[in-house]
Amino acid sequence: MSATAVASGSLHTAVKPFYFNTSAHLLQITRQKAATLLEFLEALRECPDGSIFQHTFRTLQEHHYIREGFSNDFAHWALSACNENSLAEALASIDVREFTSASQLRDRFVETVEKFLERTPAAANRAARETFYFCSSDIVVIPTNFVARTLQEFAEGLRGVSVHSIQHHFIEARLRLKLMSNDFSQWLYEDLGLTEAARQLNRIDIYTVTLEDVKKRIIRIVERALS
Repeated sequence: MSATAVASGSLHTAVKPFYFNTSAHLLQITRQKAATLLEFLEALRECPDGSIFQHTFRTLQEHHYIREGFSNDFAHWALSACNENSLAEALASIDVREFTSASQLRDRFVETVEKFLERTPAAANRAARETFYFCSSDIVVIPTNFVARTLQEFAEGLRGVSVHSIQHHFIEARLRLKLMSNDFSQWLYEDLGLTEAARQLNRIDIYTVTLEDVKKRIIRIVERALS
């Protein structure tokens, strides 16, 4: 937290501006695929980190308007193609907010499938209704026209950017920062000294609401900090 930010706290002015970015994702089909749960487990171990990112973090954005259902592609396939409800629920219960790297997240998925197959070995080679094709994605960061030097400008930027920018800064940032946080909270804490507002943002549940709802909640928290 900078001394200037503390000194001008009443004005909520930061030394370092916040640049709102968004991102595009270039989708690629990898060589990994699975027609059984055993093949799925082997592919999970071998697929690139980009596949783990694509089928978890990216799924949150692609289906951000759906309030119900599974939060990642792995859980959806386990239910719809393999009819394994307990495995699907276990995969869906994995919270991406607990991880700061795709490799850590991969390990949790691998562990979950391994434990399921240990308990249910007959399911290992049962043919799925549909083959799971592992995809990957490369991220291209794209700047927006919104820059914030004050908390007021930050609130205006939040209102103006798309949910794709919210996804980039609020969810995907964890992998970039290697922290259990997000770009918004980091800026509020480090550059404006707004510790409580930063904490409130980190407590927002990204699984029970849409990204549009997440955006509205972030704006409300920032507006309260302005008052």
